[in-house]
Amino acid sequence: MEFNNKKMISAIINIAINAGKAILGVYNSDDFEVEIKTDDSPLTKADKLSHQIIKTGLLSLYPEIPLLSEEGKNVLYEERKKWKRYWLVDPLDGTKEFIKKNGEFTVNIALIENNEPTMGIIYAPAYHNNSINNSGSFPGVLYYGKKEIGSFKQVAGGEVIKLPSSNNTGNIKAVRSRSHASSEEEEIFKKYDVKETISVGSSLKFCIVAEDLAQIYYRHGPTNEWDVAAGYAIAKYAGAVISGLSFNKKNLLNSSFLVKNIT
Repeated sequence: MEFNNKKMISAIINIAINAGKAILGVYNSDDFEVEIKTDDSPLTKADKLSHQIIKTGLLSLYPEIPLLSEEGKNVLYEERKKWKRYWLVDPLDGTKEFIKKNGEFTVNIALIENNEPTMGIIYAPAYHNNSINNSGSFPGVLYYGKKEIGSFKQVAGGEVIKLPSSNNTGNIKAVRSRSHASSEEEEIFKKYDVKETISVGSSLKFCIVAEDLAQIYYRHGPTNEWDVAAGYAIAKYAGAVISGLSFNKKNLLNSSFLVKNIT
């Protein structure tokens, strides 16, 4: 099946939305069932539920395409290095934000082809939750990007907007993490004469750059490939330049990276 087929892209988006709705069920129940993983990061009932929905949905559409996920990452490199095409998934990015109940958590689905993200979907079911969902199709905010098509945003089931949408011509802004800061980040801000910063959790930082609400996103230190793949696609196909990220490495950690959208 052709991935440029709008019907198939919509089907994958629907999988992300279904996972997000299931996450919201846990989010609104307070029944998080928080566990602490070996890397000291939290794992909730919602992470597991989202993973299962995404895995089942993608395999039903494309049973021949393997899946690599934060909650299913134990695939030997000797096997996955042969993959020409695979799904890279973070079922719930921003678990700390989920637990804090600030709405800044996401479902991330990326398609990797020849070790590069060629499609990315980020769904934030509780972000901008003051939006009125008149259509009833989904709550929150959806972002997606596809090579040769571009990147898009849709709020609460409303009109689809091509990104970037803000056309900011003022001072350079940077988006930064709520939970990761460094002196190296400050040096980057000085280099690009950043006048203002925006703080937000999870992969939404890529989306902020894709919208041109900020022009710089720098992350110092390691991130897992599934943390950044969908955001990479959305920012890149909205016109951003990304350095420091690569995919399907033996070690699934990336080091520092920079996303910029400066003309």
